[in-house]
Amino acid sequence: MPSWGVDLSRVTGETRIVRATGINHVSISASDLEASTRFYEEVFGMERIPAPVFETPVQWLRVGGLQLHLFLDESGEAPTRHHIGLTIDDFSAAYEVIRARTSDEWGSRLVELPSGQVQLYFRDPAGNLIELNWPDADLLDRSRYPELRRLADYVPQTAESEGAVLYLDGGIV
Repeated sequence: MPSWGVDLSRVTGETRIVRATGINHVSISASDLEASTRFYEEVFGMERIPAPVFETPVQWLRVGGLQLHLFLDESGEAPTRHHIGLTIDDFSAAYEVIRARTSDEWGSRLVELPSGQVQLYFRDPAGNLIELNWPDADLLDRSRYPELRRLADYVPQTAESEGAVLYLDGGIV
């Protein structure tokens, strides 16, 4: 019996392997559902799609072939490190719109991974951590992004971590 199988022996006497075939959606909180929905529509071109009615108000958005689900949470307590990573098609435009729409209170951080891929972190209107991904720092004019820092310059890397990549199998989704 594989150590990672689902043991159904008490019920059916068998073990089954259950594999995830993809990620369908990510769900994050919104302290103001309409304001957060507009933010994702206006900044990232996401599209509102029909959503069922739940006990808590929700809004579903299309992002490529996946979905972002926003749910109303008026607690104002977004998780500190939980985040979503979005691949973008125009780093310069994304950088400018994030700088224009986010405050110092939300903050931002621009990181070059050992692979040369770039991550721009910021917080959305509800305080959720958002990570924008870009495939190659060498395609950027570094003079436009003075805060871009190589992760290895301030966090020591291992031989294994030097091989970490955001885009598996060479693909950019």
